[in-house]
Amino acid sequence: MLVLIAAVFTAAALSPWLVLRAGPRGFLLIALVPLAGAAWVAAQGPSIVDGVALMEAHPWVGSIGIDLALTLGPLQWVMALIVLGIGALVLGYCAWYFGDSDPGVPRFAGVLVAFVGAMLGLVLADDLLLLYVFWELTTVFSFLLIGHDPGRRSSRRAAIQALMVTTLGGLVLLVGALIVGGQAGTFRISEILADPPTGTAVTVGVHLMLVGAISKSALLPFHFWLPSAMAAPTPVSAYLHAASMVKAGVYLVALLAPAFAGVPGWRAVLLVLGVATMLLGGVRALRQHDLKLLLAYGTVSQLGLLVLVLGVGTRSTMLAGLALLVAHALFKATLFLTVGVIDHSTGTRDLRRLTGLGRRLPVLAVAATAAAASMAGLPPLLGYVAKESVLTALLDVAHDGDGSGLSHLSGWLLVSAVVLGSALTAAYSARFVWGAFARREVEAAPTARAVPAVAPGFVAAPVVLAALSLVLGLLGGPLTAVLDGQADLLPPGAHEPKLTLWHGVGLPLLLTAASLTLGALLFVLREPVSRLQARLAHDWSLERSYRAGMRLLDRSAVEITGVLQRGSAAAYLAVILLVVVVLPGSTLLDGLGDLRVRAWDTPVQAVVGVVIVAAAVMTTRSRRRLRAVLLVSVTGYGTALLFVLHGAPDLALTQVLVETLTVVVFVLALRRLPEYFTDRPLSRQRYFRAALGLAVGVVTAGFLLMAGAARTADPVSAALPQEALDYGGGSNIVNVILVDTRAWDTLGEIAVLVAAATGVASLVFVNARGADIRRVQDIAYPAGVQKIATGPGRRAWLPGSRTLAPEKRSIIFEVIVRLIFHTLVVISIYLLLAGHNAPGGGFAAGMTTGLALVVRYLAGGRYELDEAAPVDAGRLIGSGLAIAALAALLPLAVGGEVLQSAVVDVPLLFLGELHLVTSVLFDVGVYLVVVGLVLDLLRALGSHIDRDIRRARRQQKAQAAA
Repeated sequence: MLVLIAAVFTAAALSPWLVLRAGPRGFLLIALVPLAGAAWVAAQGPSIVDGVALMEAHPWVGSIGIDLALTLGPLQWVMALIVLGIGALVLGYCAWYFGDSDPGVPRFAGVLVAFVGAMLGLVLADDLLLLYVFWELTTVFSFLLIGHDPGRRSSRRAAIQALMVTTLGGLVLLVGALIVGGQAGTFRISEILADPPTGTAVTVGVHLMLVGAISKSALLPFHFWLPSAMAAPTPVSAYLHAASMVKAGVYLVALLAPAFAGVPGWRAVLLVLGVATMLLGGVRALRQHDLKLLLAYGTVSQLGLLVLVLGVGTRSTMLAGLALLVAHALFKATLFLTVGVIDHSTGTRDLRRLTGLGRRLPVLAVAATAAAASMAGLPPLLGYVAKESVLTALLDVAHDGDGSGLSHLSGWLLVSAVVLGSALTAAYSARFVWGAFARREVEAAPTARAVPAVAPGFVAAPVVLAALSLVLGLLGGPLTAVLDGQADLLPPGAHEPKLTLWHGVGLPLLLTAASLTLGALLFVLREPVSRLQARLAHDWSLERSYRAGMRLLDRSAVEITGVLQRGSAAAYLAVILLVVVVLPGSTLLDGLGDLRVRAWDTPVQAVVGVVIVAAAVMTTRSRRRLRAVLLVSVTGYGTALLFVLHGAPDLALTQVLVETLTVVVFVLALRRLPEYFTDRPLSRQRYFRAALGLAVGVVTAGFLLMAGAARTADPVSAALPQEALDYGGGSNIVNVILVDTRAWDTLGEIAVLVAAATGVASLVFVNARGADIRRVQDIAYPAGVQKIATGPGRRAWLPGSRTLAPEKRSIIFEVIVRLIFHTLVVISIYLLLAGHNAPGGGFAAGMTTGLALVVRYLAGGRYELDEAAPVDAGRLIGSGLAIAALAALLPLAVGGEVLQSAVVDVPLLFLGELHLVTSVLFDVGVYLVVVGLVLDLLRALGSHIDRDIRRARRQQKAQAAA
């Protein structure tokens, strides 16, 4: 079964290409996939009749116990045949529905086939969470199909409306599934149905799942999205809104009824909503002049009837409801496809402008009339067989309850409602046939001219579906044997249910005759009925309420955004910090009594702490930007010293490197910023900000203290030294954690660094990152600066400094750079290789190399930076990420796992033995990413700002000279 679903999704991926190459006739080839699937499902029929359900499960998300669990029982067998069989016919129909010049057809083909796969997965899923995944996939694909033509406002609005309503229902369904699965101890549907849980929580969960079913199947109060979705192309209406998607909710009710029909409120909800939806849809259908809208409201009415019948929860109603489900899929798909042919042939769906099509399209007229007769409940079609069985089952409920728990009065009310709904169905069925095919006098009829010949393939699908309605109507016995498997899950009733054309002369036959007579009367009196409906018409509707609610939501969002999103970073930060202080911070008050704090381990820590606090306070009082940056760096270096005092040299090294580079970056950026933060007088808001900052500091310290005091078990850090050595082959616990234990996190973090570097490049660099890279021979020296020749065999070190003006150079600094640059590079390599057992690692090594580049830049300017690192920073970053990814996947080549590492000891003759771990390759990737990021920052905040300053000075000189 999983192979079948995968095959459909594979066909979906290939469909756009196939339609692009073969045109609309490519749909015929695509249809072969669901057709073959339908043949395979049909071949399982004998096993299904014998009561043998096919089941399979494949591991998926093992950490939370979700498997790709699939099952094929009687209910799933019927739904799978509907999904695949009608899906194949609709795809074949598309070959003639779309023209060669119609836009968006390749994408439409892919999405429609993907919807077939999602719907198939939904009906075969044997896991509640897997069912939800496919449930939401059908929502997404239906959104894309309804909005096929984005140029039409009606399509966009209908697509969004359907998405909002069904997504809301899907989220409620998910909550209900989590509750039911949690109470049952499993999410496997077959296990839940075999041993259903009980209790108040289960009742709530089941009703939440019913909300999802009701919204998907367009019952009150969610019925309005289905008629609006008629903006979609007709094949979408025929498949999603008649045969497939809207059946998902009905399918869920039929699936859960054997286990949960006795849950309090189940029948009350489904029966009341079913009756109301059935009658409302029937009445609204009688008012429609658009054939497609007439069928849409008829679908709403029929869905109400289906949910009503299946919601009763008896064996007889289950059998009758499933028969009605099959009949509805056949006759409603036929009628929608018929409307598509009429629309293509005449250019209109308005029954007030159609006349005489029965003579011009006789084959189509016969097929549509048969489907309409099945919908109205005329023998010998399947619709009649199903409705007779519905009336028989409901009469059993009215007479003795039939195990449903309903009173006699409730049973008779249901019978009366179904008879009235059937009469409305017969009336709008006759209205459809009369409006589409009858010959009568109309104004401006497009059918007054000759209707072009319709290709046989275009009417093949409606003819096949109508023929199936007739054939299955004559095969009540075999159909009973197939559907009995699901009906047998419910307790036996007063009578043994069966599907047959002849139940004998009795009350069901009389009620059928009464409904048909009343329907015929409503059709004959259609003009007075129409005038009465027009007189009772009003502006209020749930669709208008939905639109008003969406407008209110949009307006509220605008107003709230206007208040909160004021464009002030200070205001945003204040709100965030205030929430942190008030909400989580208030919880600290409960634990203050149990808090035990040791001030320090050594007085040196107290001294460092005092320095850090003093620097922080002085930072808040500083008005000069540079002074504030330097004072902030004091707090950073003080923190590094605390790490050293606590015995964490690796953290201290990283902190010092990061702090140093941060200061350099800040100072480079400050060249383009004013010297002072502001020239305006300080406002009173500074007291609020100071208080808020102090509160955040206190709360943060409280979190840390409380977390440390709350420990009751031995800390995991006690075992880390030995675990790091045994698991990661290294003594540096920090580095082992970064490149072995949580290497996935590190890989994600460097990916974020790459994204950040890309963002910097896109904001700062207009040209390529390496556009300024030129060797010293190509440097255009500024006026007044003598170019130093470099002959063969002679290489000037720090050549970029020659381009600086004399007053900008520092000979002492250049000498120091000559002394320390290579030393820094060698130290960085040492840190890279030794980081697994000593302080260091890829990040620290990359920062050290970055600082070496910083001193080269500070000594010689932007040309010296390009001389020191004549490489594109983007390529360096990309190479680092690629190497890290390669290191992650390399173990797979030798039968290992992703990111698995091995210890390798390399003898170095007289130098001893080099202890390496294969994760050092991962560290190399981190090293390159960090170096590339530093180089990016130096070129962005250094070289480019240098160039901007020089350009600004030249412009000032030119203006002064002018």
